[in-house]
Amino acid sequence: MKKKSSPTIEDYLYLLGWLAAAAAAALPSISRLLPPCLFYQISGYYCPGCGGTRAMRALLSGKLVRAACLHPFVPYAAFVYLFFMITQTIERVSRGKLRIGLRYRNCIVWIAVFLIIGNFLIKNILRCYGIPAL
Repeated sequence: MKKKSSPTIEDYLYLLGWLAAAAAAALPSISRLLPPCLFYQISGYYCPGCGGTRAMRALLSGKLVRAACLHPFVPYAAFVYLFFMITQTIERVSRGKLRIGLRYRNCIVWIAVFLIIGNFLIKNILRCYGIPAL
């Protein structure tokens, strides 16, 4: 009898990806209902996520460059998510015959961290010199 292998991190991420897609489809556009950024209100500086909601709106409107300017993490995350879900689905539908599924790599996470921290630093440095952020 063939022993079943234990789930991989890709299995968990794939399931999480479908749950995220279902949640996104089930939720109405709530961005207008979100309260103002508490970090910005208290400190006067942009938080690491500032611009994320506007970037998501721009991305969903097909304005990729604007989304990247508002918050570069958003189009990066969307690309990685779509590429992962598409390649993993093809691999699973082919029952492993087409081994093209994106695998988890630490560098994917480190790029995301770099984009978030970089966005935070650049926007706040520009703010200190009186240059408005998008």
